[in-house]
Amino acid sequence: MTTSIRLHVRAPLAAGAAVDCGTAQSRYLRTVMRRSTGDAVLLFNGEDGEWQATIETAARDSMRLICRRRTRPQDVAPDVWLAFALLKRDATDLAVRQATELGVARIMPVLTDHGQAARVNTDRLLAIIIEAAEQSERLTLPALSPPVTLTDLLAAWPGDRQLLAAIERLGSRALPAMVGPPCGLLVGPEGGFSARERAQLLRHPAVRALSLGSCVLRAETAIVAGLAQLLCSGTDDGTAAPLPSSAGDR
Repeated sequence: MTTSIRLHVRAPLAAGAAVDCGTAQSRYLRTVMRRSTGDAVLLFNGEDGEWQATIETAARDSMRLICRRRTRPQDVAPDVWLAFALLKRDATDLAVRQATELGVARIMPVLTDHGQAARVNTDRLLAIIIEAAEQSERLTLPALSPPVTLTDLLAAWPGDRQLLAAIERLGSRALPAMVGPPCGLLVGPEGGFSARERAQLLRHPAVRALSLGSCVLRAETAIVAGLAQLLCSGTDDGTAAPLPSSAGDR
């Protein structure tokens, strides 16, 4: 039986450790994936690496798994944060899923003047994060921050962490020679930041404008394009590599 099924669990993982699955995970294994006693499953909890476990008991709404061997040691997510203006539900869900798959360490929803939503279903986003981590073979879950206004985000932003802001139609803007973790990416709403917000951003000492090319991108596309630059900007020896700048808009 394949061991490609991965589950995120909260229990400690070690050789011989027992993990009791709740109703939802047990039903998923039993009815969706057709797994039963003796079958193998991969488990991770964000702290102890990835473990191969076998199903010891399988009841209607519960399963007990026993850890057998560690298949991968624990790793650490790149120290890149994503802050993005809340979008419509489907677009927000997609942004959270893609950011998780790309490996960010923290996801920070932001309330902006031109935003398309004023609140978020945190439980739904957490479920999306877990599913994306399971499917993408991540060993960690990104932290999910509660929504904050752009003003509050900037006020609390760490002084030693650059914030690369995708600002539409800013024109040519020099980037720092070296950009890499720890850093953050900020993507605004459809239609861009308001004039007030642009002024806030350009005054903030940690903010640097990031161009994503000559085309105006949808917010969820800009998130992927920006994260791809930041997450690929490191070199094999752990130092940051230069990011290319562009004379185009976001």
